[in-house]
Amino acid sequence: MKPLFIQAVLQDKIWGGTKLKDIYHFDILSQTTGEAWVISAHPNGDSPILSPQEFAGQSLSQVYQENPDLFGPNPPEKFPLLVKILDAKADLSVQVHPDDTYGLSHESELGKTECWYILDAQPGAQIIYGHQAHDAKEFKQLVDQGDWDQLLTKVPVKTGDFFYVPAGTIHAIGAGITILETQQNSDTTYRVYDYDRPDHEGKLRPLHLKDSLAVTRFPHYQDPVNQWQEDLDGGSIQQLLANDFFSVYKWQVTDQIKLDLKPIYYLATVIEGQGKLTLDGQTYPLNLADSFILPYGQKEIQISGDLTLITSHPKSE
Repeated sequence: MKPLFIQAVLQDKIWGGTKLKDIYHFDILSQTTGEAWVISAHPNGDSPILSPQEFAGQSLSQVYQENPDLFGPNPPEKFPLLVKILDAKADLSVQVHPDDTYGLSHESELGKTECWYILDAQPGAQIIYGHQAHDAKEFKQLVDQGDWDQLLTKVPVKTGDFFYVPAGTIHAIGAGITILETQQNSDTTYRVYDYDRPDHEGKLRPLHLKDSLAVTRFPHYQDPVNQWQEDLDGGSIQQLLANDFFSVYKWQVTDQIKLDLKPIYYLATVIEGQGKLTLDGQTYPLNLADSFILPYGQKEIQISGDLTLITSHPKSE
């Protein structure tokens, strides 16, 4: 069974920069390219398949719909995950995402629980992660007053940090940070604050305070992430997160590792270095920012070289 190598879909953002080209060698859209949707079946950015040849040029959503056997028994109607690399040259808006119940009833799509692996952070970089309000009334009062320092919690970050951002969590990625984001397959965002900055057309982007108040957690709290690490000959596996939607791992390869996979399909992105992937007697080169899917039924793989991957899979039964 062959891996599905994926072509990224690039997204222009007012807060974006050029790191997706300078570091990860993507063919960016502009000097403000903020996101590379490296594995996506969302209609706002449906990733083309690069290989194998029988699927080349088809979208991931098409392959998912027409070849369900690649994704296990009884896969959900919609591909459940989305993986991005984000380059935040400037601050992202302060925002929050709905859960499935609110997202499906108000936006006709899934909610958006996500997590971030910090690929790079400039000295002094920070994120907004959570808030100080006890309830919606206090939250709205502080918003109306513009008392953002009193309302928002700022957290310094460094390369290699990991953050779990469940639906309902107030958050914002700060300037000078590059992340790999694993999330539910959704593109719904409710903005709370956007620094009163204009977009490319000189207009202020809309805010969504009513929806934000409806979905935000009060008070803010953090969910457990269920981390563990297994050291192997030639590398290691670290589970970064396991929740009701997906599990996320960091695969570190320093020489060569063999992995016994769960009976599910995996999403993978090379975040550092280069090497080779071997399965079913065939070898595939792996370079920085390469993204691929290991189809369902692949029991064992071998990865060699000096590289790091962030991998994920939907929740397994």
